Amino acid sequence: MISMEDWALIRRLVADGVPQRQVARDLGIGRSTVARAVASDGPPKYERPAVSTSFTPFEPAVRQLLVTTPDMPATVIAERVGWTGSISWFRDNVRRLRPDHRPVDPSDRLIWLPGDAAQCDLWFPPKKIPLEDGTRTLLPVLVITAAHSRFMVGRMIPTRTTADLLLGMWMLLQLLGRVPRRLIWDNESGIGRGKWHAEGVGAFTGTLATTLQRLKPNDPESKGVVERRNGYFETSFMPGREFESPADFDAQFGEWLTIANARIVRTIKARPIELLDADRAAMLPMPPVPPAVGWVNRVRLGRDYYVRIDSNDYSVDPGVIGRFVDVTADLTRVEVRHEGRLVAAHDRVWARGMTITDPAHVAAAKVLREQFQRPRPAPDPHTELVRDLADYDRAFGLVDGTVDGEEVA
Repeated sequence: MISMEDWALIRRLVADGVPQRQVARDLGIGRSTVARAVASDGPPKYERPAVSTSFTPFEPAVRQLLVTTPDMPATVIAERVGWTGSISWFRDNVRRLRPDHRPVDPSDRLIWLPGDAAQCDLWFPPKKIPLEDGTRTLLPVLVITAAHSRFMVGRMIPTRTTADLLLGMWMLLQLLGRVPRRLIWDNESGIGRGKWHAEGVGAFTGTLATTLQRLKPNDPESKGVVERRNGYFETSFMPGREFESPADFDAQFGEWLTIANARIVRTIKARPIELLDADRAAMLPMPPVPPAVGWVNRVRLGRDYYVRIDSNDYSVDPGVIGRFVDVTADLTRVEVRHEGRLVAAHDRVWARGMTITDPAHVAAAKVLREQFQRPRPAPDPHTELVRDLADYDRAFGLVDGTVDGEEVA
């Protein structure tokens, strides 16, 4: 087989009019080699002839499994076909065959118009955050990215429940200052599953006059803008940072987002902060009445005078034991009211399984308990007799010695 340089030289000499016989004699190669070089459509390429390997007998069975289940793991395929050789060698061959049987799923280039959509997602920073009880845990961060301008806002939330998700969305939309015409989510359980939104989501979007669009499975491109930002946060924001609390995280993250929103985004060749005004101008105005968001519950206060929000118990004024109270909570505060009167107020605790007690409630409970346990005076027999006679007279209509106005002997 001739080299690339010889192939190019042969074709140039023949093109210049040198006879093929003379080219073969000058280069010391056969005339048939010169003829093949002149007749070839492309440069010479070495191709190793196919030879039988230890995988060859198993290839038909592997292909048959890949036809029905193209994503079957190589280790499972090896077990099914009875492979006993090197698993690395088997994986390499399965990797070579898999594209022939995997269905093609092309993705279109999406164009995001101003004001049209904002993509929402939960990002879990890979660092545990200290909580009130001294424990550390991974907490979700709700992130919203305006699809046209790529402007980002985010806030850490305590749980993935519907109440906290709607609280976080409302807080971030207030930071954005306007309402995108579509809020795009994947199948987050707190937002909805299948055909139905979670309870409260419809009322939330209705108040905002917007549409919440939940994507179908296996459609990452439609929410790729915000998901790429999650990776960006982990490589550009997280390294070298320490956090003392969720509030400290939000402070650092908000300061960094101010800087990040002023950087040029390669795909749009512009800074998000520069496109934000045009994006916001096409969005919907904020609603005249805020949506009803947060934890809401109405319960009859029990003898232990505590109410539960999420997994924590909060004390209430024991003076309303046995009566109905209205419990509300947002991301930072818990309030309890009886007939509109505030009977408890606490900072919301993000740790789990805690009991939060107001000392004033304990003192009030002690006073009420002492009053209940205080001995009552013994009744006066004469007083009881007089009371019984009076009840007897009233039962028979006898008043001042008369019955129905007539004197009784």
